Amino acid sequence: MRKGTKGELSGREKAAVLLISLGPEFSAQIFKHLNDEEIEELTLEIANMRKVPPDEKEKILEEFYEICVAQEYISEGGINYAKDVLEKALGSQKAMDIINKLTASLQVKPFDFARKADPSQLLNFIQNEHPQTIALILAYLPSNQSAQILSSLPQSKQSEIAQRIAIMDRTSPEIIKEVESVLERKLSSLVSQDYTSAGGIQSIVDILNSVDRGTEKNIMDNLEIQDAELAEEIRKRMFVFEDIINLDSTSIQRFIREIDNKELAVALKGATEEVSDVIYANMSKRMAEMIREDMEFMGPVRLRDVEEAQQKIVNIIRKLEEAGEIIIARGGGDEIIV
Repeated sequence: MRKGTKGELSGREKAAVLLISLGPEFSAQIFKHLNDEEIEELTLEIANMRKVPPDEKEKILEEFYEICVAQEYISEGGINYAKDVLEKALGSQKAMDIINKLTASLQVKPFDFARKADPSQLLNFIQNEHPQTIALILAYLPSNQSAQILSSLPQSKQSEIAQRIAIMDRTSPEIIKEVESVLERKLSSLVSQDYTSAGGIQSIVDILNSVDRGTEKNIMDNLEIQDAELAEEIRKRMFVFEDIINLDSTSIQRFIREIDNKELAVALKGATEEVSDVIYANMSKRMAEMIREDMEFMGPVRLRDVEEAQQKIVNIIRKLEEAGEIIIARGGGDEIIV
């Protein structure tokens, strides 16, 4: 078994030993979360691995367990909380060793401290910052937290910040560190030296799906003027076909009346069982039988045709919502009058 210059196994070798120790079933599950290059490197390492002494295997498993525990503590209360708990349990030196290994091998996301802060506190702190700074911070926060902040910002800023999040791609560590220093927190030592990705269209879609309808409308109306193509791309992703299961029965029955039976049959060809069941449950037994017969007689359908049919249904649902005829449940404090 190859070792480093000081007799220590490399991180890749330890990973190979860990996968061997876990067995093929668990290792296969881990491989699903790796990219092709990582899988290739680890597969080669496993293939070249010779017999691992039991004490070495035990040591690596223990190290992996300690890092997992430390990561759990970080997610609960941050890096300092993890350090305090580990110090009390294992002593200062052991705690520092684990934390150092963790920050070297696992990426702690930028603005980790902000995830545990109250949105109103964050709002007070960042509302006067440059829109690009606000966009960067919101892109790294959970969508529900970002939604609360975005909803509370002045309407004049909302669409600009939303647009900046949507077109954001990769941000250098230097800029992240600079913004973190503006927030007066010392997280720069935890930031990976690789460029990190945040933002993008899906990021702003997740945020907009959590804001109230008024905030969403204001942002989308302004985006239509500023960047119609971007607005259309965002709108397409705002409500997807699978979200039908989250609609109430009245809303489902309402949009079904607007759809041609054959169009619905094509859409259901590629629908999940859960979506199909909720749609069939909201139509008459006779109509459900007709739809099923149409699906049977039409035979195989191209995926592109299925997606187009599903998108047509989504567009109808969005138009009905805009007209106030159905309600799409969302966060952000929407009020429903009954």
